[in-house]
Amino acid sequence: MSAAPLAVVGNPAGRRVTLFQEAVRARGLPPARVVAWREVLDGGAVFHAGETVRIDSPGEDPEVERLLRGVSDPTRVEGTGRWYRRFTEAVDAVAGAVAEAGGRLLTGPADLRVLFDKRRCHQVLERAGLPVPPSPTSGPAAPPVRGWADVRELLARPGLRRMFVKLAHGSSASGVLALESGPGGRVRATTSVERLPSGALHNSLHVRRYEDERVIGAVVDALAPDGLHVERWLPKASQRGRSADLRVVTVAGRATHAVVRTAPGPMTNLHLGGARGDLDAAVAAVGAAGGSWEHDALAVCERAAAAFPATLCVGVDLLPATGWRRFAVGEVNAFGDLLPGLTGLPGTTAAGLDTYAAQLDAVLPSARQDPHAPRATCPRP
Repeated sequence: MSAAPLAVVGNPAGRRVTLFQEAVRARGLPPARVVAWREVLDGGAVFHAGETVRIDSPGEDPEVERLLRGVSDPTRVEGTGRWYRRFTEAVDAVAGAVAEAGGRLLTGPADLRVLFDKRRCHQVLERAGLPVPPSPTSGPAAPPVRGWADVRELLARPGLRRMFVKLAHGSSASGVLALESGPGGRVRATTSVERLPSGALHNSLHVRRYEDERVIGAVVDALAPDGLHVERWLPKASQRGRSADLRVVTVAGRATHAVVRTAPGPMTNLHLGGARGDLDAAVAAVGAAGGSWEHDALAVCERAAAAFPATLCVGVDLLPATGWRRFAVGEVNAFGDLLPGLTGLPGTTAAGLDTYAAQLDAVLPSARQDPHAPRATCPRP
């Protein structure tokens, strides 16, 4: 890649592109040429001969959100079904143009189609033998979830009295509801969805609870046309009294970065008030439970990444069971590398590098990752 020009499809003013460009400059390389998502969606994107092309998130641009989802307010939750169709069509167009120019794409279009459909992604992981939360919506013959009546019926099934309802094509916890069924059939939803008196749904940075079934049902009914994925709410391990999970980044198939995310409730997303936890303590807890950080945690993430072989980097949401002994894969994220300031795990070739520098090193001919490099044995100091 040192002799090949770099290009990135993304938001020119976005944080992701900025951090990637910083990693490029730190390696003494010419800045990557930025192809704006607006150009791609308008059909005007051009790729140069021999470019190595990174596809980044189309987020952080209200106009791009409007073009993809057909909504005027980027905080609106609805429209993810249309977003998925427009996004995958655009990715296919990018892939065709890059191939025609003799370039190299670092993200597989077929991988992205699966990664941005939680139902299909869950099914692919399950078929690969990965531990995943049980789901009634991911099988090939699973009926679609048409609305609250279907969700209400699922809540009555054994093992599903606590469940997550997710937009099939959502990201960043948009449209996610953590549902609980209690005595007398009462239900409670924990979600970042704000429902206005008009019925419009908006993403909020404030996690709230709804206990009025009429409101919960209205939210689910409004989201259902975009496609829903349902999975069992697995009890997770805790750290200092807070629910905990991990985001593990893999680069070129190897686990390179990890962060513990903690929250007082079921949603640990950092932008929703979650906080980075203590990775040292998590690794110690795995060992104290008789497990292996390398084989029980990191290896699971690498197996998940192997299901998407045409994609250089993914972020795996790893769910530790109560007691830190077992793990399940909650989700695999195509754009899960936005972890500013997080350096790589000691014992890996990414030690001391952020996620973007690690990706550059993985594709530089002079600094390819050794496939036999040891996994991390402990977190970063």
